[in-house]
Amino acid sequence: MTTTTRTVLISGASVAGPALAYWLRRHGFVPTVVERAEAVREGGYAVDFRGEALDVLDRMGLLEQIRELDTEMGDAAMVDAEGRQYATLPAVIFAGDLEVLKGDLTRMLHEATRDDVEYVFGDSIASLTEDEHGVEVTFERGAARRFDLVVGADGLHSRTRALTFGPEEQFVRHLGIYTAIFSLDNYLGLKNTGRLYAAPGKAANIFTARANTEARAAFHFAAEHLEYDRHDRAGQQRIIAERFADDGWEIPRLLQEAAQAPDFFFDANAQVEMDTWSKGRVVLLGDAGYCAGPTSGRGTSQALIGAYILAGELAASGGDHATAFAAYEREMRGYATEHQTLGREGAERFFMPAPTQEILDMLAAQAPENTRTTPVRLRDYAASSPESAAAAAAPGTA
Repeated sequence: MTTTTRTVLISGASVAGPALAYWLRRHGFVPTVVERAEAVREGGYAVDFRGEALDVLDRMGLLEQIRELDTEMGDAAMVDAEGRQYATLPAVIFAGDLEVLKGDLTRMLHEATRDDVEYVFGDSIASLTEDEHGVEVTFERGAARRFDLVVGADGLHSRTRALTFGPEEQFVRHLGIYTAIFSLDNYLGLKNTGRLYAAPGKAANIFTARANTEARAAFHFAAEHLEYDRHDRAGQQRIIAERFADDGWEIPRLLQEAAQAPDFFFDANAQVEMDTWSKGRVVLLGDAGYCAGPTSGRGTSQALIGAYILAGELAASGGDHATAFAAYEREMRGYATEHQTLGREGAERFFMPAPTQEILDMLAAQAPENTRTTPVRLRDYAASSPESAAAAAAPGTA
């Protein structure tokens, strides 16, 4: 390093945080990851990867392992309230070049970094006090510590963002959709497929997972901003039950499953819009700074690519955070903005009337073009940083 920057606190251990920790360790930094949950989060729906995100996984040496976990999802059936299929949804519309369960990806990233990265589970940042030489951090549970830099990779409801930039309401833009996701048994006996049900302003689906041994289900409904407690799971489950109380198909069974699912998750579909992603020694990564929304299909790819670029720019600048943060944003800004456009467009047509097979086939034919975005440049940062090359070769480096 050409400066004294070495220690980096990362808030969030989902995808962006561990991915950043991996690359920071490779470049000779000393990352610490703090996560509010007591352990690695195993829940979540399937996530897909496209374009440069596959390159990042390959450079991490994880691509082949990830491919082994591919859901291999095929086309899905669209059904009415009686369970009768009226159309087939081609997989090319909803799946990327590679699709895995988010929990599997999070676990793999943790396993790839846990031997060389400090993880602190069951805690979160309480305050940040920055001075000329670093950031003093207090935690909800643990003792105060000091770091050279702090990275908020803590998602849509980022605590790091709130502490540094201001309240959530200034930056989060609601897309008019709420979603609940949970795990359940594959009681329908589906094989590499799913079932989708739609009614005016709402939808539900179930897809197979983990070689058809499990399933993941979701409820979606249209609504403007709702007042509810994000930490009250029972209250969130009541919201879903009330919204879908009169629906047919498998809805009654899915509501029962949701009520007892240990990994039940409920939240708004939203985006994060900010004029800048950094302030002093604090920077935001992934959904915390530029969430595109689930309807973009790009959140996981953005997290992986953003982590690679942020760590690389810190290495290339010799640890000069001001230079690195500006370069990171310059490289990622257009890419993230384009994905947010995709997210808004996806939200607008999410609850469209039951489509005919002709329309679905047309969308499938257009999918490769409609999902193509402007490539983001992936520099070979290891080659540009002598310090990172030495760190990568050092014993015990991730």
